[in-house]
Amino acid sequence: MQRTGTIFDIKHFAVHDGPGIRTTVFLKGCPLSCLWCHNPESISRQPQLLFTPRKCIGCGYCVDTCPRGAHKLVDGRHVIDRESCAACGACAEGCYAGALEMAGRQVAVDEVMDEVLRDRTFHTNSGGGMTLSGGEPLAQRGFSLALLRAAKTEGLHTALDTSGFAPWELLEELLPHTDLVLYDLKHMDPERHAALTGVPNELILDNLCRLDSTGSPIWIRIPLIPGQNDDDPNYHSLGELLSHLENVDRVEILKYHRLAESKYESAGMEYALKGLVPPSSEELESRRQILMNHGLKESLLR
Repeated sequence: MQRTGTIFDIKHFAVHDGPGIRTTVFLKGCPLSCLWCHNPESISRQPQLLFTPRKCIGCGYCVDTCPRGAHKLVDGRHVIDRESCAACGACAEGCYAGALEMAGRQVAVDEVMDEVLRDRTFHTNSGGGMTLSGGEPLAQRGFSLALLRAAKTEGLHTALDTSGFAPWELLEELLPHTDLVLYDLKHMDPERHAALTGVPNELILDNLCRLDSTGSPIWIRIPLIPGQNDDDPNYHSLGELLSHLENVDRVEILKYHRLAESKYESAGMEYALKGLVPPSSEELESRRQILMNHGLKESLLR
């Protein structure tokens, strides 16, 4: 069993990643490349250098420190040559202004659990626990399995947030140590799904049906992205699928937001949906109504 893995964050007091107050561990690496990804620093398995220009004070520390000359000050403006950067982290270690940060670090299971267990009182009092998210936890199957086993040994409630894009055997292996699966559905049409995420959806839908047949509690998560997956035919197809599943305890429609735009800039990545306007409350309600027209109870919808 893999005892080390790569994470990019541990979020304390999370309240949207399962029941109660939770500690969410974000693993690095994802086989999908969703146009709207709100954690672009999670896509690559490798560590990445993040740069926040508004924090830079132009001290020149990074210029003097970088062994590959990737940093320059041009007319008082900090410029990074991303092709030269090896993401070694030397510049970020001494950037006391916090303009340079590393996303991604190698950690051991015990190291993660030490931090998770600091929140045990909040877990116990709220019915919370630990959630594995990402990225895609199934992309680090051995490490995710070790974390879930360690959490169950400590008596914690466990949740797995997944896209479902992995061989069924990987997901099945984690289920005995998982109390809740948060399952993402992006689009029902295979071609459209591939265009939006970079991968087809047949495996994802097949795994969801298999998961439902195991009796595992499921929370469905549907991102609502204007002009991308908010069309009526998609939601009718979603409603038809969900109406036939027996172990879905909640369906969350997650409204698109623009908070990720700055993350793409910090990572030196292009954002395909820059300037996209988030959906209105009325648009959200109309999507909810379509799902209810297919028999979903209002009490299940969030």
